[in-house]
Amino acid sequence: MGSLYSEYLSPTKVLEHYNYTKETLEVPQTLSRQVALVLIIILCCAIVVENLLVLIAVARNSKFHSAMYLFLGNLAASDLLAGVAFIANTLLSGSVTVHLTPVQWFAREGSAFITLSASVFSLLAIAIERHVAIAKVKVYGSDKSCRMLLLIGASWLISLVLGGLPILGWNCLDHLETCSTVLPLYTKDYVLCVVTIFSVILSAIVVLYVRIYCVVRSSHAEVAGPQTLALLRTVTIVLGVFIVCWLPAFSILLLDYACPVRSCPILYKAHYFFAFATLNSLLNPVIYTWRSRDLREEVLRPLQYCRKVAGVQGRRGGTPHHHLLPLRSSSSLERGTHMPSSPTMLEGNTVV
Repeated sequence: MGSLYSEYLSPTKVLEHYNYTKETLEVPQTLSRQVALVLIIILCCAIVVENLLVLIAVARNSKFHSAMYLFLGNLAASDLLAGVAFIANTLLSGSVTVHLTPVQWFAREGSAFITLSASVFSLLAIAIERHVAIAKVKVYGSDKSCRMLLLIGASWLISLVLGGLPILGWNCLDHLETCSTVLPLYTKDYVLCVVTIFSVILSAIVVLYVRIYCVVRSSHAEVAGPQTLALLRTVTIVLGVFIVCWLPAFSILLLDYACPVRSCPILYKAHYFFAFATLNSLLNPVIYTWRSRDLREEVLRPLQYCRKVAGVQGRRGGTPHHHLLPLRSSSSLERGTHMPSSPTMLEGNTVV
């Protein structure tokens, strides 16, 4: 046991595994590659900022403290951490990879798996909440807040365990022939297990939404109103975008399981599939704010405040500019008043 875990700190173990699974370890530092890395980091920073604004909006406004928005906030938290994990993964990739110790490599890849797991379980929690609220004609009350927090906590605990299994021993440090090509320190069995679990959960979510749509479309449904349908469309779009973004990455991991080592050259381009998957964390906040007028106003409030402060500083630094005066029109948001603009509502929130 001691010799096994001593390998976790070996400075040559990662290089040994990459030499076995990869055709070449040379990563040319071309200008196009450097530009791509900069763009990826900018994209990840945008992911962090967007989801942070959503979390702030959900936390500071009591109208977003319902079960639905708490679960959306949990999804935003997982997307935010995914952005941070992708930044670390980008900075520690390329020529840096072979200089990592196994424990550092497991931390790099495990953080991405943990945030992915949290996203999948958040989508499952949202589907369960919609099913309870619609199919059972029953909503969460204030006495159910403890249950919601326990569900969120359980999803993160399961994600930590699932993402931490390789560092706990389910890896191929002593069995090169079982190693994945895409993730050379993970066993193919572990990769297949994770993809299978995610696929089963996503299939269950799709079944739940099909059942919900059948209920709300029924003439006997008591909740098939515009509010319910609007919110249902929003969470369905979120689920659809997740599947579209992650399906190529899941497919490449399944191909990795089926292909013998060095027999499928497309596996060496797997980073493009995972880069595409990161778009999911970028698009989720856009979907929330696009569908909900109230959430959009709350998310944009800090940006409006910064703009107002910048305008005040500009007037203090020189001659007042009269074109800055219309900023006062946003004061209705600061006072908490609400201007109606559409008859369609999203659980108390207007929907565009």
